[in-house]
Amino acid sequence: MQVMQILKDKGDLPVITVTPETSLADVANLLSSKRIGAVVVTLDGNKVVGILSERDIVREVARRGSACLTMLAGDVMTRDIKCCGPSDSTDAVMESMTEGRFRHMPVRQNGDMIGVISIGDVVKARLAELHMEKEALTGMIMGN
Repeated sequence: MQVMQILKDKGDLPVITVTPETSLADVANLLSSKRIGAVVVTLDGNKVVGILSERDIVREVARRGSACLTMLAGDVMTRDIKCCGPSDSTDAVMESMTEGRFRHMPVRQNGDMIGVISIGDVVKARLAELHMEKEALTGMIMGN
């Protein structure tokens, strides 16, 4: 399965972005209200400059206390972002996420961000793929 299929299955959900000047408190509120685990940090809504996850915020709160919530997304975000393309395989993406120990990956096509996938999206797609393979093999064995 390819990343494009995951994006199609997710539907036309917008990529939630913030600017580097957004406060951690505002990011935390956005993550909570949208029930998502991370936001893409961008200057123009398209060029990815970082990712900020709920884990990043929790880490800062543990280090600095609640005063860190006035810090800016650009101060805390992960800057070394791995991206994938729509034709990349889910296996390759899962391997990259596992090795890099991150859970969210922007999807880019022709330099433009067209979506974001999470490890949960990839696992869900892989489970669906395994289920279809099982059903096909069962049908072959049973003579259907």
